[in-house]
Formats: sequence, structure tokens, C-alpha cells
Amino acid sequence: MRVLFIGDIVGKPGRRAVAALVPALRGELALDAVIANGENAAAGRGLTVNTAREIFDGGVDLITSGNHIWDQADIVPFLSGEAKILRPANYPEGVPGRGIERLGPLTVINLMGRTFMYEIDDPFRCADRLLASLPPGAPVLVDMHAEATSEKIAMGWYLDGRVSAVVGTHTHVPTADARLLPKGTAFVTDTGMCGPRDSVIGVDAEPVLRKFLTGMPARFTVAETSKAVQFNSVLIEIDGASGQARSIARVDREWLRDAK
Repeated sequence: MRVLFIGDIVGKPGRRAVAALVPALRGELALDAVIANGENAAAGRGLTVNTAREIFDGGVDLITSGNHIWDQADIVPFLSGEAKILRPANYPEGVPGRGIERLGPLTVINLMGRTFMYEIDDPFRCADRLLASLPPGAPVLVDMHAEATSEKIAMGWYLDGRVSAVVGTHTHVPTADARLLPKGTAFVTDTGMCGPRDSVIGVDAEPVLRKFLTGMPARFTVAETSKAVQFNSVLIEIDGASGQARSIARVDREWLRDAK
């Protein structure tokens, strides 16, 4: 099974890059499934019903999320429906939506870290509970949405040999450590983003600089003027019989918004 996982989609530039690149990548890479983190897809904060539909129409099969999943009110009731959209599974019991979903033979789990983020339930023990409900050797991909690189790396080691892949999201900066862990789990600390290249992690640089220089509040907006959009993803090949990963490799592209 060949799975492409796309880093955090940021705003309209990211959504357009997905629509422009994913259909061709499906054929080029012989993909069986495409998964993307979409929690920044709606103007950089959250996900709406319309932006989710646009991402699905662009060729994505399942959308994961993170700490911004509640930022757009219209998506909340949609999370409990049939659409393949996940929120972190370690939110407390009773929260709308779900954090685990089947995608053909693959099970996808969405977790969120707690270091420098919200004090929600323990993602490590949440992973234990979810995996206990699955048959041994089932192919499983985990999106670990977290701020701290150490927490994402720790989750990789914790789940090594128990899941097919642990892919990190949230920081929007792609890391160069994609590899197979000793017991057969594919891992990358952060997949990166699908968003404006000439920016500060997807948003206009000027208000970010102003905030750093003055300490005053600033309103961040997606860097719509950047013509170049970076597309960061990883390609994971999974053995369907054992559930172990055979390989993981970065798939990074640049899309020019004026390109025909």
C-alpha cells in the first residue's frame, strides 16, 4: 500500500496547490491513498465545510487536524457525520467528532501533543487504547500533531513496531529525518506544510516581525502575495500483510500560482 501524507494545508494557496498537484502525483507515485492535515486550510485557522469539500475534490481521501479544528464553527457538526475528517482522538470523551477512521485497509489515528499546547488527555495512553481495539498487524498511520519535536519523536519510539507510520505535523517546517525505526515503523518529525513559501510558516512576515519587535498584538493573515507555494509530503509504502512500513521518503514540490 502506497500512502501520501501531506503536511498542514495553509489557506487558499495550499488548497490550490493540492488541487494542482495531487491528481498527477496519484499516477506518478501509484498512490493507493492520500491523507492531508487540513487544520489551517480556512484562511490559516481551522477548517470549514466548503474548504474541506475543496480538499476532497482536489484528490485527498482523508483529512486530519489539530488544535485549530474548533476555530470555524460550521465544521463542528460536520465532524460527527460521514465525511472522513478527524480531530485529535485524545480530546476528552463527549467532544464532537472522532479521532480514528478506516481508509480501506488502513486505519488512521489523529493525536495531539500537550507540550506547549492544550492540557488534554494523554496521547500515549490514548494510542494504547485505540490500538487495543485493532487486530495485530493491521496497517495503521498516526498523525502526531504537536509543537515539541521531542514529543513527536517520543511517540515514534513508543509506537515503533506497533503501527505502520508516525508522521508529525503542526510546525509547518519539514524535517530531514524521515526513516524506518528499528521495529518497522516509518517516522518523520514534521511533514512540513502546503502553503506560501515566502512567508513565516504560511503567514505574512510583516505582522510577525512587528509582534517580535514590539511585543504588541498583531493579526496574522495568510501570505497571499507569495507566488511560490511549497508542497511538503511523505510517501510511505506499507506491507499489507505485516502492517510494517517498507519505506518512507520525502516528496517535496514547489507550485507556482501563476502556472497554467
